[in-house]
Amino acid sequence: MSYDAIVIGGSFAGLSAAMQLARARKRVLLVDAGKPRNRFSEASHGFLGQDGVAPLDIMREGARQLAAYPTVDFVQGEAVQARQLDRGFTVSLDDGSERHAARLVLATGVRDELPAIPGLQERWGKTVLHCPYCHGFEVAGQPLGVLANHAMSAHQGTLIPDWGPTTYFTQARFEPDEDALAQMTSRGVRIERSPIVELLGEAPALDAVRLADGRVVPIGALFTAPQTHMSSPLAMQLGCAFEQGPLGPYIRVDERKQTSVPGVYAAGDAASPMYNATMASAAGVMAGVGAHQSMLGS
Repeated sequence: MSYDAIVIGGSFAGLSAAMQLARARKRVLLVDAGKPRNRFSEASHGFLGQDGVAPLDIMREGARQLAAYPTVDFVQGEAVQARQLDRGFTVSLDDGSERHAARLVLATGVRDELPAIPGLQERWGKTVLHCPYCHGFEVAGQPLGVLANHAMSAHQGTLIPDWGPTTYFTQARFEPDEDALAQMTSRGVRIERSPIVELLGEAPALDAVRLADGRVVPIGALFTAPQTHMSSPLAMQLGCAFEQGPLGPYIRVDERKQTSVPGVYAAGDAASPMYNATMASAAGVMAGVGAHQSMLGS
């Protein structure tokens, strides 16, 4: 079956892109594997009109509204391969079937790689967090920690004190530079150079962290910046250009969210060095608009 556009990824960016195309009365297929990056979070915060709502509930409602448009089809499954043809693109699904479209929108997201510390993974999205603007209010007032996992982790160390008393754990790898150290010191941040080796408490709650020297430091929530990887190989298969962000690669797009491959658009976490629900949805809107307007006269 042939479509005007195939949108791959059914989270905030993909749904937003598909909505614009549907409202332009284009025939759209939304392919979703059902593994959004935000599935570990209980609620989405800072998203106007959706503050405190579970991400899965937002996506279900978005899909329900999108399904009201007669030109939209859905496939629950994984897109495993994408190829460019003389006219348009072919997408192969994990059930062996193929779909064709004039345009593609990649809203495939990223995969987080956390440090290999016991107790970290099972608390991810609950008491081990990445974004204070998304989750800081809910853990405010407790002893908070920043687990350094990147050269830019010191930036988190300067932010987190607005939500609670903060300890910056260098992990004996990421010492703040002179300016960052001065700023953290002025904001009352404690610098801890003995690495965290274990998280303590009944997960997903967090009571404390154990350090390599045996000490136990009370902590109610821990912020860190995971390394990110593409959740899907499609952009690489299509030959899209990438940029190197502070946490990992992301797909290069222009102001209309078109990639370096004409006819292929990208939005959301896979195409941005900054991660936020509102920005992902807005990028999806622009990708949908960009894809539609690229069809004019074609």
